[in-house]
Amino acid sequence: MSAPLRFSAFVMNTTSHILHGAWRLPEAQQTRFNSLDHWVELAKTLERGKFDYIFFADVVGLYDDYQGSWRKFVESGLQIPSNDPTVLASALAYNTEHLGIVLTNSILQSHPFDFARKISTLDHASNGRIGWNIVTSLSGNAWRNFGFDEITAHDERYRWADEYVDVVYKLWEGSWDDGALIQDKASGLHGDFDKVHKINHDGKRYRVEGPHLVAPSPQRTPVLFQAGSSAAGRRFAARNAEGQFIVSPNPAAAKALIDDTRRLVAENGRAPEDLQFFQGLSFVIGSTEEEAKRKAAELDEVLDPNTIIAHAAGGLGHDLGHYDLDTPIGDIETEGTRSTLAWLHEAVPDREPTVRDLARLRSHHGRIVGTPEQIADRLAVWRDAGIDGVNVTNATIPGSFTEFIDHVLPVLRDRGLARTEYAEGTARRKATGRDLLPDSHPAATYRGAFTDS
Repeated sequence: MSAPLRFSAFVMNTTSHILHGAWRLPEAQQTRFNSLDHWVELAKTLERGKFDYIFFADVVGLYDDYQGSWRKFVESGLQIPSNDPTVLASALAYNTEHLGIVLTNSILQSHPFDFARKISTLDHASNGRIGWNIVTSLSGNAWRNFGFDEITAHDERYRWADEYVDVVYKLWEGSWDDGALIQDKASGLHGDFDKVHKINHDGKRYRVEGPHLVAPSPQRTPVLFQAGSSAAGRRFAARNAEGQFIVSPNPAAAKALIDDTRRLVAENGRAPEDLQFFQGLSFVIGSTEEEAKRKAAELDEVLDPNTIIAHAAGGLGHDLGHYDLDTPIGDIETEGTRSTLAWLHEAVPDREPTVRDLARLRSHHGRIVGTPEQIADRLAVWRDAGIDGVNVTNATIPGSFTEFIDHVLPVLRDRGLARTEYAEGTARRKATGRDLLPDSHPAATYRGAFTDS
């Protein structure tokens, strides 16, 4: 029998995240994103629903221009203002007991020594409930914000990411041996010097002496997530990730992607099941099919297709604001996100997709409309295709999540598609039955590696 699905709440510390324009609905409260109470209330709601994770997306720059300007982003609130989600993590951890907290952080925005220290501190504070979504930043503005003239080439960004994770793995897994922190009041010995090591990393981009300034946290390394579906992104995920967020257009495409990526996982010496897949889906729920369709039509009325195009085009490196909606996208190779192009061709396999297709598919992509029972039927199909969990995209906060928790999850539990209770322990233990990364993970090679340094 297949395992129950896991559930992640896909959010961002901003007003307009994915379904642009939905913030205008009367019940939408995502304009309260500056309020800590807003996020604490949501975290408590998700824990009531036994969600596995609250997953914060993040950016450190604007997307590429739309109609020759960044005016559209400000006027529609397209991920600006956008606040730092890591600042919220300790408060969310303090107000919950089981909910995993996944933070997006780019290799661009934080030096690995500083980032490793911050994450270890949060993992201690949360009793081992922190995850890291590893991204490489596809926005040219983000790279200019950090002093670069232009975005680094796509595959080179992943080579950069390889070194970045190498540094943090050395700090998290190799700098402190088990039992190094003693804190013996009788003898006055606080730590065992022979069990704490400098890492002396000397690479192409980073020189880090160490040691890690934080003693090992409950998980040592946070639960590792990745979201890219390009060839380089999937290779990176196969080597490093424990969870991958995917946006396949249908269950068949998801199965093909999952099967091939798990093949890559095995080629990297890891067990195929060591990588779990979370499909992005949104839900419009009604007590009847007619009510659900009416609510979907009401949602479509407030969605802003131009903002949706501006968001999607920002990752392609093309300003689509000057094009007619029926203009073919073409076979575009950019230094932005190649996975968006692959997804678009998967979703429109019989012809060349257009700008209009991009707007329509982004606003309706992964949307399931129906009664709780109909939604459960569809989720069973997705599970049979091989997904391990669902990354629940919201139209409104908290409404999208409270409706799902109150109406859909009870049906899923009755069918064995969702868990009834949390397992105990860290986020990784809940997901895999262990607190630490397995020996087959590349980070594990640094355990005991610096004893003689």
